[in-house]
Parts: sequence; C-alpha cells; structure tokens
Amino acid sequence: MDGPRLDVIRVAFPEDADFSAYPFSLDIIKNLKEIRFPTQVTFIVGENGSGKSTILEAMASKVGFGKEGGSKHINFNTSDAEHASQTDKLASAFGMSWRMKPMDGYFFRAESFFNVASYIDTMGAKGQIPYGGKSLHHQSHGEGFLSFFNNRVGDGGFYIFDEPEAALSPQRQLALLGIIHDACKNPLSQFVIATHSPILLAYPGATIYSCDGKRLERIEYRDTKHYEITKGFLDNPQQYMRHLFS
Repeated sequence: MDGPRLDVIRVAFPEDADFSAYPFSLDIIKNLKEIRFPTQVTFIVGENGSGKSTILEAMASKVGFGKEGGSKHINFNTSDAEHASQTDKLASAFGMSWRMKPMDGYFFRAESFFNVASYIDTMGAKGQIPYGGKSLHHQSHGEGFLSFFNNRVGDGGFYIFDEPEAALSPQRQLALLGIIHDACKNPLSQFVIATHSPILLAYPGATIYSCDGKRLERIEYRDTKHYEITKGFLDNPQQYMRHLFS
C-alpha cells in the first residue's frame, strides 16, 4: 500500500445545501473541493470558528464514529438534533477514497471528553475494564487525556483528534507525540488532527492545512500563525505585553 489509509476526500454538495446556514455558510466549507492525505499525520489549523472542527466532525460522521467522540462502538449524541442533522448533511457531501478501510479507529473531541469518560465508566460498571484500569474521572484532566491516548491508540488504526492538547501540559504534549510516533511505525496508522499546539504541529513530515483563508491551503510549519506568534512571544514577551497593556 503506497501511502496512508485515507487518500483523498472529494466534496460534492447536495442540491438542498443551504449556504446561508451553518455549516455551509462557512467560507472554508463553501470553497472546499478536496482534501488530500499524502502522509500518515495530517494537521488542520485555524483560528476559532474557522471550520477546522466542522471538517473533522463531518469526517467522523462519514466514517461512522460518534459525533461527540467515540468509535463505531461508542456512538451517542447529546447535542441538538439540528446540529447533528447539518453535520450528517455535510458528511454526505464527503466522498472518501480509501487505500484500505480501517478496522479500528476513534474520534477524540476535547470538548466532549467528559461525556465519553462517563460512558466508559458505565462499561466499567458492567464488568469491562476502563482505559488504564482506572476511571478517567478519577484522574486529573490531563492524566485522563494521556491515559486515554496510551490505552486507546493502537497500531494500524484511523484516528481523528480535535484539539487533543486541550488538557495537556507541554511535557505531556511531547508524550502524545511519542504515542503518535509509535503508532505510525505501522504504515497503516493514520491521524487527522485539529490543533492549536505548535508542539504537536512540529511532528516531522506531517501535512498541515490552514483554514485561516477562504480556502483550505497547505502550509509549512514555520508559516503557521501558531509557530509565528509563539516564537515571537517567547523571543520578546515584553514587546507583546507593552502592546496588549498600553
């Protein structure tokens, strides 16, 4: 197999798509034609509200993962029905071309991790062992995240992560990079990740797409706003403080 599992997403909008309503009203969605995945790790970056999480949610829905985070076996929805319906409509526009379809995978969403952890606890109550043998609710937020990644990410899976760094310290973000790297020793493993973390974005050889313009564009690591702003701040924090507090 030449390349990762998912090769390309081609977008064909349904005739009843309402481009005045979310998510079709987003510029990045209106102009989305295709997304190519030439490497095992792909990052999607952009400012809040730019549409990166929307793309990931539609991808997860198309694959059959739970919209709030989950797999084909952990699939529930507590959000409003209209949002779920619009997500499904966008997912229907995604034509996913696979080199090999995944047998395993997961959609991780930082914002709904609490709900997923609660669902996992119900599995433990039925005699199944929660990830790491300890309730994710009985660990710190960051410990729970890392325990989940350590115990759920396996060789050869297809993983969609939405802001996995949200509860992780810089040191634990480095640990997550190690988990991703170990998984990618298997050429069938693939990750699509939306992130604000310049640490995660530094993963060697990754493909990075930016949602900050009106179209999805491939971008180099050092050209991302995440790198530029973080480096500029660390090089001269006083300059930023003078500007912010003047």
